[in-house]
Amino acid sequence: MAKKYTIQKQDVSVSQNSLKQRNFVITKKIAKHGKQAIIIIPTALKEQIKPSMLAKVTIDVLEDG
Repeated sequence: MAKKYTIQKQDVSVSQNSLKQRNFVITKKIAKHGKQAIIIIPTALKEQIKPSMLAKVTIDVLEDG
């Protein structure tokens, strides 16, 4: 199956808390699970983004499909 997403990674150092903020831009289609519209995190990011992590998600609609 062909991959239907693109990933851009940006690492930003945050000096206040000495944390490394990891930013990923994922462009992909919204999936459907029953009556829910969902976003599935690509397996290529499974080591970077794990369950129970807190993440900020911003959605920009690029195409009405």
